[in-house]
Amino acid sequence: MTPDWQYIWWNRFAADKEVIIEPVQSGHNVSGIVTLLRKSNILTFIGNSDVFDYMDFPVVSGMEEDFYRYLFNRLGAIEWDEILLESIPEGSPTLEFLPDIARKENYCVSVFESDVTPFLELPHHWDEYLSGLRKKDRHELRRKLRRLETQGDFRQFEVDFTSADVQSEMSEFFVLMAKSASYKEQFLTDDNKAFFVDIATKLSVNGQFRLFFMEIGSERVACCICFDYGNDMFLYNSGYNPEFSPLSIGLLNKALTIDVAISEKKSEYNFLRGTERYKYHLGAEDRKVFDIKIGRKE
Repeated sequence: MTPDWQYIWWNRFAADKEVIIEPVQSGHNVSGIVTLLRKSNILTFIGNSDVFDYMDFPVVSGMEEDFYRYLFNRLGAIEWDEILLESIPEGSPTLEFLPDIARKENYCVSVFESDVTPFLELPHHWDEYLSGLRKKDRHELRRKLRRLETQGDFRQFEVDFTSADVQSEMSEFFVLMAKSASYKEQFLTDDNKAFFVDIATKLSVNGQFRLFFMEIGSERVACCICFDYGNDMFLYNSGYNPEFSPLSIGLLNKALTIDVAISEKKSEYNFLRGTERYKYHLGAEDRKVFDIKIGRKE
């Protein structure tokens, strides 16, 4: 929901589409911001669920009803056929307030679960994290870490973007991402690669974009992108070389970033969208994500 993130996406993929960005005043205060994109008479968030795991309106706690009532008054002055709001996390005030207000205003509304985003509440120490895993998962993680350590020449490191070449580092990331799964290789179009480089360039300036590689010998074998925002760490995307799969490098690359998050006193590690098994082996629990569709009654 940050302006940087939305601008980067809009500039890369939707610069020819109309955006509606309006602060909503409630007395002397701003209660929230309307952030919408209009394309072919469909209103959406400024974003795309292909690369956005969460989307929502920024709304001040306690001022939700004022905000959503303004939103619907504003919609009366906009030409549209349908509103499709994707990837709204459970617990969002949008899910609580928007459908009820829309129905009272005589709109057709449907709300449906579209995906889950597994997450971890982080303890204060790595040993606490391990003890909180299921017995089998704890045993397996320890065993895999010991086996990796016997290689002797492995290391996990974070790219220092203050001195690194962003394009070069991201090119290495793309190679490993493409190797790890055919659907990831297909996803890596020129436009999507350029988007990743854009976010790396912009968000690394304030430390929000973090890229972790694992090396064995002098070869980079696994990698993942994390977003660092407030008290949370978000796992955005990853890749690995399948030739090293017997060493569980993909899982361990991510596990070691959990260790980083714990050492930095983060409160949550979010694996973002998808139900890949490794997330649950690392202790994740599901958080639901919803879509809202609003239409006019005939």
